[in-house]
Amino acid sequence: MKLFEISNYLNEIVPLDFQEEYDNSGLIIGREDSEIKSVLVCLDCTAEVLAEAIEKGCNLIICHHPLIFNGIKKITSSNKNQKIILKAIESKIAIYAIHTNLDNIHGGVSFKLAEKIGLTSVDFLKPKTGLLTKLITYCPKTHTEKLKSALFELGAGKVSDLYDQCAFTSKGTGTFRPLDGSSPHLGDIKKYNIVEEDKIEIVFYSYMTSRIINALKNNHPYEEVSYSTIVINNSTNVGSGAIGKLSKSMTNDDFLSYVKNKLNLSNIRYTKDNFKKQIKKVAVCGGSGRFLLNHALKSKADVFITSDFKYHDFLDVDEKIIVYDIGHYESEIHTQKLIYGILKEKFSKLAVQLSKKCSNPILYY
Repeated sequence: MKLFEISNYLNEIVPLDFQEEYDNSGLIIGREDSEIKSVLVCLDCTAEVLAEAIEKGCNLIICHHPLIFNGIKKITSSNKNQKIILKAIESKIAIYAIHTNLDNIHGGVSFKLAEKIGLTSVDFLKPKTGLLTKLITYCPKTHTEKLKSALFELGAGKVSDLYDQCAFTSKGTGTFRPLDGSSPHLGDIKKYNIVEEDKIEIVFYSYMTSRIINALKNNHPYEEVSYSTIVINNSTNVGSGAIGKLSKSMTNDDFLSYVKNKLNLSNIRYTKDNFKKQIKKVAVCGGSGRFLLNHALKSKADVFITSDFKYHDFLDVDEKIIVYDIGHYESEIHTQKLIYGILKEKFSKLAVQLSKKCSNPILYY
């Protein structure tokens, strides 16, 4: 199997366009036409993980955190990351990162964390807006269904994991006069023509615009296609964090014990519970979630589970919500199995292994 087949599929399921601006997801190292024998999935591509890949004969490593994150001006052996890059290239091992784009999809990192805790009715804590475009075009009735099918095939009309092939069609009348040199699909040259047409309205993710417009032009019978596109602010099936409910309320002491057991944690840093509230509504964010604190407060969550809170971040909570800092590694280790499942769902015969090398740089005594 070629590397581009795997990377193209991952980009289809977890689009690179959904990553944050600061991120560097995607193919980090490798030739897209190289043949992939076996894949190793990990959280971080460390020297130990690279050695594991070499030992197991894996020539593709798929990691959550990008090996190359900030700009690199040279690749020598002057630091740890550069040594890994050099060794990977010398060993002909490709590296692909699937980071904040996996954080931001429905069913992604935070959703899996919510699932492990046993939350129900899970939704995004902070849905993203402005990622959708609406296409409006006009088509003779004889070609409406063919055109819609071509657009649906590319992913237009998918509004969630529950609905796809969504469009609105209304009837109307189109007028035009073909001039010399034209080759009209309908009507007579130099005559005013009146044609029954369908107005088609359909939404799609904005990053797909060029593909959708190309498909529109290639499948529309008119040589001059009339259309318009509008960016809309509807919430999308993309966002940050997750929020859900417990099947039954718990005290903070019981919930601390419950979370510790469910996630196999050695410790939890947490804020005071002066009000002795019953915990029912829970917000989560895999990885560093401080940026979502205000959203967790607005959502009226009883607890916010995430990682990387600093001393003054705990002060900012001001007893308005209980925060559990469970550790960055601990909040994302399940990501390995998430990536594994995405790969095996499509490539059932592809050899995929989970790394056995712990990449947590933090030890507890």
